[in-house]
Parts: sequence; C-alpha cells; structure tokens
Amino acid sequence: MNSVNHWTNREYKEIVCLLLNRYMPKNIQIDASKISDWDSFHNQFSKTLGFPEYYGRNMNAWIDCMTYLDDPDATMTTIHVVPGDLLVICVSGARDLKRQCPEIYDALIECSAFVNYRRIELGQPAVLALSFYE
Repeated sequence: MNSVNHWTNREYKEIVCLLLNRYMPKNIQIDASKISDWDSFHNQFSKTLGFPEYYGRNMNAWIDCMTYLDDPDATMTTIHVVPGDLLVICVSGARDLKRQCPEIYDALIECSAFVNYRRIELGQPAVLALSFYE
C-alpha cells in the first residue's frame, strides 16, 4: 500500500520556502536611473547590499565586498547567499546606464566577472550574475 504524505498548507509553504532559499538564486534590484556618476553608483550598491561603513567607494573595494557574499562572518555585506548559490544583480534601466555612463556600465560587467574569476582561482564557485532590463 502506497502511503501519501498529507501536508497542511502551512507545512507545504514552509518546505517550499526552505527549498527556494536553498536552491534558488537571490535577486537584488539596482535602479540604474539613480546612477549618474561614480558617487551615486557606490551609494546605490552600498545601500542595497549593506556594505560596511569603512567601504572605500572605489571598484577595488566593491570587488572585495562582493567576493564575500557567501561569507556572513566577513561582514562585508548584509546581503548573503548560501555557499554555492548566486546573487543575481538585476539592473533596471541598463540601456540608459550604458548610454549615459559607459565607464560605469563597463566596470560593473568587468568587476563582476573579476569577482567570479578571483573566487574560481581560489577553488570557490562563482557568486555573481548580472541581469539587465530596459
């Protein structure tokens, strides 16, 4: 005789949430319409990801913070992913960012790739993905 688990709606929702939190990438939203220069870029990312007060507000410091997204003990961000998962940076207004701030647009792509490269070189999995929206 086959037994079937009969979960309550609450139990089912808890299981689904646990699975989603473990196996689904975490998405964050960056509104590129609020980025007009390097200062506003660093403001957006620092605020959204919870960079520490001593964040250096340059791309080397950005790379350092993003490298430790799966290590809460490093205290480099307040947003974290489970080791092995990805943080997807969803950038709205990407076309305008590329047109108005091409250096920042290119740096975001290159530095995100470098974060993953740096981690892979250390035997760790990639931790970042970018998703661009109009």
